[in-house]
Amino acid sequence: MTTTNLTRDLQPATVPATSSAPVAIVGGLGKTGARVAARLREHGIPTRPVSRSTTPRFDWDDATTWRAALQGARAAYVAYQPDLAVPGADAQIHDLATLATEIGVERFVLLSGRGEDGALASERAALAAHPHATVCRCSWFAQNFTEGMFADALTTGTFGMPVPGDVPEPFVDLDDVADVAVAALTQEGHAGIVHELTGPASITLTGAAEIVAAASGLPFKFVRVTPEEFIAAAVDGGLDAPAAAFLAGLFEELLDGRGVIPTTGVRDALGREPKAFEDWAEDALSPIRGGGVR
Repeated sequence: MTTTNLTRDLQPATVPATSSAPVAIVGGLGKTGARVAARLREHGIPTRPVSRSTTPRFDWDDATTWRAALQGARAAYVAYQPDLAVPGADAQIHDLATLATEIGVERFVLLSGRGEDGALASERAALAAHPHATVCRCSWFAQNFTEGMFADALTTGTFGMPVPGDVPEPFVDLDDVADVAVAALTQEGHAGIVHELTGPASITLTGAAEIVAAASGLPFKFVRVTPEEFIAAAVDGGLDAPAAAFLAGLFEELLDGRGVIPTTGVRDALGREPKAFEDWAEDALSPIRGGGVR
């Protein structure tokens, strides 16, 4: 089952949304948050992206900033930093969703990671604390190759991952994720739902690298590395050692084969097929073909 109904017998928020009420976007400057904000604005819906650098400010480590960030919002989209698999994330998600319910935020949409055991606790916390919570549980983003963890590797020609094998992954396009999130923020029928979002087909890391290379015209390949090698490279790239070790463990967990099978979550939520990785790569990377990295 790729879209799970977990609606609970709870009362809806007591403060009705108005046309002038914004959607609060926690992590609104990030990869998904920025896309969600742009789509909402296209529909004439005001947004309130919040982070440590905005006014009002939102800081996961300072709960006193949360109320002002959410007050008066009709709905909230939440992308947790650094990752829902971090110990204690579920407690913070529960507290934020509880606050959102108390102050009348009508909808609460949580970005989550597919296959992350630790993230499941945060999903349960959100669904238990807010009567109209929705979860967008995603496979790895295609945009990791252009905006995320693998983007710098385009300049070196290789990306190394501490994984047991060359396991397939059904990469999902962030634009599809944003479309589902906006639907959950603005339409009926998403309360208590877990939308499990993937691309239409699974591709090995080697295969994904070959597709990226063909689309960009740049040499690019996947190599398996040990956790120690990954941590050392990440630290050399500016990441602190604990964070690098956390990522190494997370990648080993996620790419153990648990997420190989694609889902119909995008189709179920939007009534259309998700974008194929090959099509995403051609659209995103063909402009740099033969011209070097952007």
